[in-house]
Amino acid sequence: MIQKWWPGHQDSFAWKIHGHSRDAKILTTTFSKKRSIQMPEGNSTGQTVAGLILAAGESSRMGKPKQLLPVKGMPLICTMVAEALASKLDKIVVVLGHQAQKIMHALENDGLLTKVRVVYNELYRLGMGTSIRAGMQQIERHCDHVMIILADMPHIDSNLINRLLTKYIHSGKDLGAVKIQGRRSHPVIFGKRYFPELLRLEGDTGGREIFAAYRNSALLVDAGPSYREIDLDTPEDYDKLGRTEL
Repeated sequence: MIQKWWPGHQDSFAWKIHGHSRDAKILTTTFSKKRSIQMPEGNSTGQTVAGLILAAGESSRMGKPKQLLPVKGMPLICTMVAEALASKLDKIVVVLGHQAQKIMHALENDGLLTKVRVVYNELYRLGMGTSIRAGMQQIERHCDHVMIILADMPHIDSNLINRLLTKYIHSGKDLGAVKIQGRRSHPVIFGKRYFPELLRLEGDTGGREIFAAYRNSALLVDAGPSYREIDLDTPEDYDKLGRTEL
């Protein structure tokens, strides 16, 4: 059981932490977004799509928490959460690990903390697969599809999320991803059929392996010429972003 979390103070969000599984602690919040995807002519599909933002990594190559680096005027994690909240996704789950308390402070300071559900992955050092699994434990029973969003890829904005989401729902497929400059990129989206496999992920195995196994049945949505993939792993990556994006 984790005891030291978010010391309540006046006007602060009160956290309650539960031992939910062997690898995740749930930081109890409420989902503030609850709607169906609005399709053309006002029709609703009635299908619920969650956004799963992975932000648990140690940022070892960056040398400091990249989730807190300023991007578009806010800490990166806040930029990514704000874009997801501005999209047509129904629910947002954020998985934290390394420096989770500092990241939660950043989310609260920008008024975002109570708008998402936060999951703490105790096994974050073992790799991305454990974070996907921790997040999916909160999604599997409540949603029909999940879009996985990597928190260190700031090319992912609400327009790109909506483009993938709309074309994916219209296609009738249950696996999809964005394509940038001819190559598969992020975000990616999985239908309920794939939830059991996502829940079995371990170590550094991510959704890429599942996608590769079923690539012939996947939908690839071209992001358009204005997008280029941005993956912030090193100080050089961030410096390059600063010269072109900030």
